[in-house]
Amino acid sequence: MVSVKHVLVCACLTSACCVTSWAGENWPNYRGPSEQGLTDAENLPLTWGEDKNITWQTPIEGKAWSTPVIWGDQIWMTSAPLEGNRLRAICVDKKTGKIVHDKMLYAVAGPQYCHPFNSYASPSPVIEEGRVYVSFGSPYNACLDTKTGKVIWERDDFVCNHFRGPGSSPFLYKNLLILHFDGSDRQYVVALDKQTGDTVWETERTVDFDDIVEKTGKPIRDGDFRKAFSTPMIADVDGRPMLISLGSKALYAYDPETGEELWRLNAPGVHSGSCRPALGHGLVYMPMGSGGKLWAVNPNGSGELPQDHIAWEYKQVVPRRASPLLVGDLLFVVDDGGIAACIDAKTGEGIWRKRLGGNFSASPIYADGKVYFFDEDGKATVIEAAREYRQLAVNKLGDGFMASPAVSGDSLFLRSRSQLYRIDAE
Repeated sequence: MVSVKHVLVCACLTSACCVTSWAGENWPNYRGPSEQGLTDAENLPLTWGEDKNITWQTPIEGKAWSTPVIWGDQIWMTSAPLEGNRLRAICVDKKTGKIVHDKMLYAVAGPQYCHPFNSYASPSPVIEEGRVYVSFGSPYNACLDTKTGKVIWERDDFVCNHFRGPGSSPFLYKNLLILHFDGSDRQYVVALDKQTGDTVWETERTVDFDDIVEKTGKPIRDGDFRKAFSTPMIADVDGRPMLISLGSKALYAYDPETGEELWRLNAPGVHSGSCRPALGHGLVYMPMGSGGKLWAVNPNGSGELPQDHIAWEYKQVVPRRASPLLVGDLLFVVDDGGIAACIDAKTGEGIWRKRLGGNFSASPIYADGKVYFFDEDGKATVIEAAREYRQLAVNKLGDGFMASPAVSGDSLFLRSRSQLYRIDAE
């Protein structure tokens, strides 16, 4: 392993979309304007419940785990029925909670299999002024006019067997909409012209999965271990943008303009990763998926990176679904089974571990010195973002959180399995 001191000297790494302030009315993707779950809102509610601090709640039909995205007075999300045969986009008025658009987008004649834990509308939209981009994985991707709800362009020609349902969310970079298709049959990244939906570049994954059964000539379990569900990030590495992208059995960096693979770090035995990376201190923090490893990776280099680009590895508490949260020198994580941990981001040393209880899919957020965790039963645990564990509040609401939270101004927007809530402090 390289020393962290050496990594910090060699790499200046930040999120290319990170800005000085993370406050405001817009929450453009499932990790917010910082793309890392950070907001500098100072008056988010600390406590709430069925009869406390709820400004409005709106029933949302369907089974869908996509996070609401917000622009101005509009909240957009996707939805689909349990059967996955009708794909929809829904817009809610932020002030009143009234449904503005409920748009039937696409009928799927023969939906792929989706694991009961997942949904046919798990990828979260991404939004900008005048346009919202929705993805349902390979069956359907589209750009909608936010004012009218009309479809500007659509694509239904991508080939990918998601095997257990889609997961990766669309991602905007300059004039590009970037999509990930890591299925059992094909694994590739594609960039579309966001104005027209035309393909600008398409790049196949290059790792050797080393999973072909000699007797049948087919991959083990029909390619089940080739899947991944992560959403990428753009990292600015010494002035060069890199698309940091987790696939099965490898972490990749691409040139976001051309799709050229810049480097690949192999991770044998790791697959089905769903987390989004965190960036800082010259490192990429990436829970790798099923292998039970969280890596801090030095992103400088090219080609096939040696293992000494892993600055440190942490195995005690590793999420597969909830993305890590970097706050200063502290990395906060919660694993699928409800154990939270605080890790020193520079050294990888575990600082504390605490069982929160419940199971977790939603990613945590940070605001005003606090970390908010949301579990699948509807419990929200708020703690101090510090080296010592200090619980500030525990709240219970609704029928469970699979979608990650959104923030606009000083309001918290939570999507449960059946409702969308706006929560404000007293």
